[in-house]
Amino acid sequence: MKRFRVAAVILFALIAVPTGSAASPDPLFQDDAALRVEITAPFSRLINERPKDLEFEGSFSYKGADGESVELDLQVRARGKYRHTNCDFPPLFLNFKRSQVEGTVFDQQNKLKMVVHCKDSARYQQSVLREYLAYRILNAMTEKSFQVRLLDVTYVDSENRRPRMVRSAFLIEHENRMADRLDAQRLNVFPERVSDIQADYLNLTSVYQYLLGNTDFSPILGSKGECCHNYAMFGTDGGPLLAIPYDFDMSGFVNTPYARPETGLGIDNVRQRLYQGFCVNNNHVEASVAEFLQARNELYALVAGQKAMDESVRVRLASYMDEFYETIGNPQGVRQELVDRCIDKTGSG
Repeated sequence: MKRFRVAAVILFALIAVPTGSAASPDPLFQDDAALRVEITAPFSRLINERPKDLEFEGSFSYKGADGESVELDLQVRARGKYRHTNCDFPPLFLNFKRSQVEGTVFDQQNKLKMVVHCKDSARYQQSVLREYLAYRILNAMTEKSFQVRLLDVTYVDSENRRPRMVRSAFLIEHENRMADRLDAQRLNVFPERVSDIQADYLNLTSVYQYLLGNTDFSPILGSKGECCHNYAMFGTDGGPLLAIPYDFDMSGFVNTPYARPETGLGIDNVRQRLYQGFCVNNNHVEASVAEFLQARNELYALVAGQKAMDESVRVRLASYMDEFYETIGNPQGVRQELVDRCIDKTGSG
């Protein structure tokens, strides 16, 4: 009965909102170079009060391709869950006016999540760049992933209560823009069975999460009623759900100071990899591994090319990836660390 309800919701969503043609590429995500921007807002109030339901007036400016300054009106608010509560600087949600962004690099953008530094330290600054790189690695593996754009942000407190500061941040593609790009629909459904989700893609992202050393996710409904932790669900007419991952700050690849593995997993820290793919999808492991082996040089090049990141951090990330490739480059390693350690679960509970 529950499974029928999920299927019915999916079918209704796809009928209620017809699938259209795929959207043209968004200019914002067509350039890998960091965009230098200045954001002016009452940051002292936003940081001290950080209400999730209150937007503050501000402005957003950058230099266009012609060198001329572009200034956009902006509404900004605090967002997030763990980081909202535990970070000195909360993640942000930017709301632009559609009437102003036409013809700019933000054309077609309206609402965007912005990932920022958690605390004002060099390590947290590097964590932002590491998580940005985690998204870029999945971008290299599949177009079915959230696009990101790196920023060099100058923060200006409009109330002059905080000094100007320049930090790295990045913007994440809005779910609706991704849906248009993939010619799909964003669905608010809670899949109860692994079989409700596209198997080959789910397994690819399971191997990707293993590369990152990430266990902070779940694409299906859990026994406590929570669902789709750090996964967004999309659907296409007549097809299975597409579960697309996001939010990798708890992974060993990003290695934030606050990252801790959940209890009961048998690992002591997030740098220890633990495969969280599902046994029912083990027949896709060989193909998933082959894709990562084929993309090896491209993924290492992404790490080496992130020049804003400290060289020592790039070296450590490459070494962390070496461990992953040593495992998947050996059939016995694939069997022992992935296939034999899969999660034997097909549904909730």
